[in-house]
Amino acid sequence: MVFLSSAVSDARINEKDESGKSLFSTCVYGSRWSAQPIPKYSLPEDEMPPNVAYKLIKDDLALDGNPVLNLASFVTTYMEEEAEKLMAENLSKNFIDYEEYPVSVELQNRCVNIIARLFNAPMDDPKSEAMGVSTVGSSEAIILSVLAMKKLWQKRRKEEGKPIDKPNLVMAASVQVCWEKATRYLEIEEKFVYLTEGVYILDPVKAVELVDENTIGVCVILGSTYTGHYEDAKTVNDLLKVKNEETGWDVPIHIDAASGGFVAPFVNPDLVWDFRLDLVRSINVSGHKYGLCYPGIGWAIWKSPKYLPEELVFNVNYLGSDQASFTLNFSKSASNVIAQYYVLIRNGRKGFTSIMNNLMTISNYLAQSLEDTGFFEILSDRNSAGLPLVAFRLKITDIHYDEFDVAQRLRERGWIVPAYTMAPNTQHIKLMRVVVREDFSRERCDILVTDITSTINLLNKLDKETLYKKRTSTASWNLLKGVTRATFGSVKNTSHKTN
Repeated sequence: MVFLSSAVSDARINEKDESGKSLFSTCVYGSRWSAQPIPKYSLPEDEMPPNVAYKLIKDDLALDGNPVLNLASFVTTYMEEEAEKLMAENLSKNFIDYEEYPVSVELQNRCVNIIARLFNAPMDDPKSEAMGVSTVGSSEAIILSVLAMKKLWQKRRKEEGKPIDKPNLVMAASVQVCWEKATRYLEIEEKFVYLTEGVYILDPVKAVELVDENTIGVCVILGSTYTGHYEDAKTVNDLLKVKNEETGWDVPIHIDAASGGFVAPFVNPDLVWDFRLDLVRSINVSGHKYGLCYPGIGWAIWKSPKYLPEELVFNVNYLGSDQASFTLNFSKSASNVIAQYYVLIRNGRKGFTSIMNNLMTISNYLAQSLEDTGFFEILSDRNSAGLPLVAFRLKITDIHYDEFDVAQRLRERGWIVPAYTMAPNTQHIKLMRVVVREDFSRERCDILVTDITSTINLLNKLDKETLYKKRTSTASWNLLKGVTRATFGSVKNTSHKTN
């Protein structure tokens, strides 16, 4: 076949739009859109060529941080090309339309079965089979689980003729903010077990002591956001079981396995934290963390249908068939559910075990390397006792810089390593954290350690006054950005713990 090309006439080249500007351009940066502001606050009147819109937005996004170097996040930043291809091919499928996309729904069913068995749900009674649902993430899964606990508690209280207006939930003060969202949105009192120096997770004894007749449940975290520690679910279960028997209550346990649910079963299978415990009735897990999927997928699993109140499940038929729905949102793409199924069958138990063991090996190596510098104290667990992350703080306190200065300097090298303060009552403790994800290799780890060491050596050379100027100039720049956004665009404040 012969392809013919036409020569652009002078008339076309000289053609003008209504403003008198040329419509013809040979490249993106030769077009009029390159010299004009990108529409920000109102819909433009004219169309824009797709290649121009793509390139201008891509150029803006180049100012974002590199996800691979973002060691603050637990969220997956790497998936295989085949998984990405499956996601791209199914982005347009609305998962909620069960009648139209029955195979996508079947893949969710398979995922729920695999995850329920991974968490040792009872499989001996066909009338009491575990139930589960895919969610956008652990935040939705937690809110749904808390709502179920609240409804069950209210039902028991009504049957006993007792008031239902003061429900509470017991948890460590180190919970992720999604738990505070759940309690605030659902009007539940927060009963926090506050941390102490050297103990950065839930104290089982103190937790059970806080339980009363208005307690809808106890939250136990499998993988603290602050330090990666696993809370002792078995001890909480044993103590709470005794209290329930003594009082006649039926206070359950919910496991927040957002981060640890896809780690512990493979590297620490003897750890008992899941449905093997009598009082563990529900578990949430994030597929987009160590479930190795891109953001937008989580799971809520209940041990038995009796722990999921029927009145929370909505039955609709306006999508072509009768179907049940228990979600906060209705429509969502099927691509993330499909990606999760791909990861589960692609890796299998052997693949997950290999990946998680590698992550543990690298996190142990990183912890030891940081400790060997003599500059840092390690706060996280090692040898598969917690998440594959390293939480650390400066060992020497009588210095003129802190963890925030280290984090700021590392940012200049491209690394995003968060510096933060510990949970309420231990906020005087400053620390940093490196989350070891699938794409964090030993080689990259060595580069990070070298950059951290260089950063410390540089900070040691800087005098206090110079460092102060650096801090204030950074603060001034952040203030300027805040004022600019407040003036030209809306800014929402980030809420913190109110305790």
